[in-house]
Amino acid sequence: MATFEIIMPKLGESIIEATITRWLKSPGDMISEDDALVEIATDKVDSEIPSPVEGKLIKRLFEEGEVVAVGTPIAVISLDGEDVAESPQEPKPEKASIEVPFVADKPAEQIIVLASADERYYSPLVKSIAKEEGVSASELQQIKGSGKDGRVTKEDILAYIKQRGNVLPAVQQAPAVAAVQSQKPVAKAEAPKVTTESGDTIVEMDRMRRLIADHMVMSKQVSPHVTSFIDVDVTNIVNWRNKVKDSFQKKEGEKITFTPIFFEAAAQALKAYPQINASVDGYNIILRKNINIGMATALPSGNLIVPVLKNVDEKSLLGITKKVNDLAGRARANKLQPDEIQGGTFTITNFGSFDSLTGTPIINQPQVAILAVGAIRKQPAVIETTFGDVIAIRHIMILALAYDHRVVDGALGGMFLKKMKELLEGFDPERAI
Repeated sequence: MATFEIIMPKLGESIIEATITRWLKSPGDMISEDDALVEIATDKVDSEIPSPVEGKLIKRLFEEGEVVAVGTPIAVISLDGEDVAESPQEPKPEKASIEVPFVADKPAEQIIVLASADERYYSPLVKSIAKEEGVSASELQQIKGSGKDGRVTKEDILAYIKQRGNVLPAVQQAPAVAAVQSQKPVAKAEAPKVTTESGDTIVEMDRMRRLIADHMVMSKQVSPHVTSFIDVDVTNIVNWRNKVKDSFQKKEGEKITFTPIFFEAAAQALKAYPQINASVDGYNIILRKNINIGMATALPSGNLIVPVLKNVDEKSLLGITKKVNDLAGRARANKLQPDEIQGGTFTITNFGSFDSLTGTPIINQPQVAILAVGAIRKQPAVIETTFGDVIAIRHIMILALAYDHRVVDGALGGMFLKKMKELLEGFDPERAI
């Protein structure tokens, strides 16, 4: 009887494992090609695994809640629809015994080796966090695991790190700084105790909201945030869009918004000021070659996801428009691929979507800046003309740039915003698309 193994697929360059959150098919179910078999989750995105073949699902090799490495078989399908008699003691695919040595910020005698063949199993993600935070093997053994068979999960080790007063995983620190901190740990602020009263409703955060919460707290701990503001007259852009939006939708079958214009201008400003298109690694500044701009997108669930437009500077305004619409639509439908939310070098968030004038956004680590776009409103403004100053009704918006003050000073942040203002106010109202 011919069978086919369903493999945990490659989910992105930096993702090495995923958690099976829900099986959508049971053993004995007939499967059509492209039927969704299972829902999986990584620390980046949730997605489904479809079947590439038609047949009968005869075996699930992992249970819900288990963590599976990329490339590992997770299910078996009979191509001719027949059942298979299972061997009495057919083993589950074994996880490779990997010896991962790492040096923590501790004395030499405390250097340890994790997860040899006869020790407690730790997932690659847990071992990576332990390495970054200097959690020794003896400490790991003491952590009570909430996963299957008592396995330590990501949430377990992060909760342990929080309890012992260390900062959550962020960026690698320079050796000298790490040495100082290993001698004198920085105390983490404790959240106040919260009491409930009659009539209160307690709603547990879902998985995505927990990830967002941890990421936001980590960003504020890692980067000293500074926010600068500038107002921009976008009357030319508003008039241009009003003129072309109907013909564009008729020709291309989709809407044109202001977002693609902001992305185009941001890409040009990032080319002029590459220090904004950067990351920090200890005392090293990494200037990114590619301009990959993330688009903060609100989901129907109330959560947030940031799909990334790659190489924005190489695309036309039409190309940016189509990509923005595509990513935004699939983001709201939970159809993004893991690679489409990775690799961002800069982020734009649109406060104006909800009629907010401006705000102070939190940097999307490991980037060093994020641009917030406010609502566009008609306001009286002073216009300089050859006949003197006049007051006119103009379309004005506020741009807010939050940046990492470790590497971006106020002067650089101000120059970037001024460049954005020049590009947007200089938009050609007769431009063709």
